[in-house]
Amino acid sequence: MLQLEGYNSLQFQKWIYNNRKKAFSLKIDKGEVKKPLVFTNRAKRLYGTNLGINIILITLFVLKMRNFVTNPSASIYFTVFALLVYIVILGLLYFLQAFFMLIANNSILPVENRINLGFYKQAQEKIKSRPDLTVVGITGSFGKTSTKFIVGTILGEKYKVLNTPESYNTPMGLSKVINNDLADDHEIFIAELGARNIGDIKEVGKLVMPKIGVITSIGPTHLETFKNMDNIMKTKYELVEELPTDGIAIFNYDNEYIRKLADKTFKEKILYGLEEVENLDLYAEDIEVSEFGSTFTIKDKEGNSIRCTTKLLGKHNIYNILAGVAVAKILGLSLEEIKRGIEKIEPIPHRLNIINPGTGIIIIDDAFNSNPIGAKAALEVLSQFKEGRKIIVTPGMVELGAMEEEANRELGENIGKVCDYVILVGEKRTRPIYEGLMEVNYNEDNIFIVNNLDEATACIQKIARPKDVILFENDLPDNYNE
Repeated sequence: MLQLEGYNSLQFQKWIYNNRKKAFSLKIDKGEVKKPLVFTNRAKRLYGTNLGINIILITLFVLKMRNFVTNPSASIYFTVFALLVYIVILGLLYFLQAFFMLIANNSILPVENRINLGFYKQAQEKIKSRPDLTVVGITGSFGKTSTKFIVGTILGEKYKVLNTPESYNTPMGLSKVINNDLADDHEIFIAELGARNIGDIKEVGKLVMPKIGVITSIGPTHLETFKNMDNIMKTKYELVEELPTDGIAIFNYDNEYIRKLADKTFKEKILYGLEEVENLDLYAEDIEVSEFGSTFTIKDKEGNSIRCTTKLLGKHNIYNILAGVAVAKILGLSLEEIKRGIEKIEPIPHRLNIINPGTGIIIIDDAFNSNPIGAKAALEVLSQFKEGRKIIVTPGMVELGAMEEEANRELGENIGKVCDYVILVGEKRTRPIYEGLMEVNYNEDNIFIVNNLDEATACIQKIARPKDVILFENDLPDNYNE
């Protein structure tokens, strides 16, 4: 088995394990998970209710069985039979805990809704009490978390900024941040607004009351709940509808779906992009992209320009930076302040960032929620590495509804044009990727189909060598199962 430079096989496997935390396992894992269970107050109430239900059921059953067991006329055989039934019932109670937990959840749902509404209203009132606070709302099918941190870093050159952490983008997540973290000295609050159903953006919009709204992208994500692209467009546009009359909407005008929304918007708006610059308020040109980052010139329609450099990988991140620049210009930052902010932007974990474990092998971690545009961008970045062979580890894309099979087939075709080796996680789900690889006459001997991370690690140990580049594309939830 190959011994990687500076790392033995066991060390390399441990490194992969610690960084991916079995994210690619397609089976329910009873071991370590990516996010361990945290007993919040809600979890305590849920478990307490479930415990109460179990105690009531066991007590009733014991009382009933006691009448039979202590009956003087009962034979010894009947008593033994009753005890066996008692044991069987207790076993059933154990195996039906998921069902009882569901009953407990439904039982306390009205209480939880009242508690949540209280937190929501408390946060809403806190925002209302801060007319000096500027709230920036960011939404999109993808790119919103990256854009949020980009905006925060750039605005940090001039203002005291609060970002929602990680992917906090639901009513309760946002309420928690506002209630616990928003301080009197914060001048800017940047809120990521997520959605899986129509009306979700409207709900969080009424909570945070943004004055500036950014739509980063619209594409086929969460189609299992949205059903079609029209519903996604309608939902994302709820952000613009929640802006005040003097609010400002910022649109990625290169996105065909967003362009339709921008064209029907009569509120003040800023259009950014890389194409058809004559229609844009803000754009980038003279772009130089490499495995080390990007250099580009930002220009606006007034003729101002500045040359900028970022450590972020991929052309798609330039779109996210342009969104940040648009917000910064609205809030009065100078071009020099914007340039300094862009230089300080750090890659976000699991979103196309490079990890060098010291083995001579480069890891590109793009494991967060892959989508067709993001996956294509990741392969574009991978193609820019001049040395070493290119290896991809992926379970494909999920939550794309009826488009999933075709999107993964196209992903396979694109992989075949870039990668030297392909490790597919999960035979059934990755079948369209395999078919796409065959469409471009990919060498079948260089395709490995595995069931989990351990098997993927074994493949990597066999084929990887110093200077190779390994792309981890997409993550899966802990309870994912083919």
